[in-house]
Amino acid sequence: MDHCSDIILVQRLKEGDATAYDDLFMKYHKLLCLNAYWFLRNDAEANDLVQTFFLDIWDKKLYLHFEGDIKGYLHQAVKNRCLTYLKKQKAEREQQVAFTQFQDAICTEHAENSPDYYKQALTAINEMAIQKRSAIQMVYMEGKRYQEAADEMGISINSFKTHLKRGLKVLRHAVIHKGY
Repeated sequence: MDHCSDIILVQRLKEGDATAYDDLFMKYHKLLCLNAYWFLRNDAEANDLVQTFFLDIWDKKLYLHFEGDIKGYLHQAVKNRCLTYLKKQKAEREQQVAFTQFQDAICTEHAENSPDYYKQALTAINEMAIQKRSAIQMVYMEGKRYQEAADEMGISINSFKTHLKRGLKVLRHAVIHKGY
């Protein structure tokens, strides 16, 4: 009986019935949040991820791709989004750790020769192009998340990551070649 109601629900969605979307949400939201929580171990992040998924179902018309077992599709889609989210979080943590290690190594190595390390590093950052400088300042000095900083700069997350990567490269080059 549940499978039949899902088939009818998908049919209503494909016909553009907004109440079918509400029914889908009411039927699967809590279940998908539990599924996401199992991967993320954080209620707020799990809820946000599922909420975004439901928005995408309607806005991007993902329901047009629903075939067969809708419950399985929804669970698999949420699982994939969780894994992608975790992968991105891990990459961001690794980049933060790499920058911190780089910063610590430079401080330790040049502590005796460059007592004004931070002043010199800030000078190198201030000499950068505005978008590279902004990316570095927002993430490493203000502690903003990539998406938050990208939104503030009015650019895509991928463009932001490119500016950050290039800014770190310029900083690394400046520190090595100028002897900071």
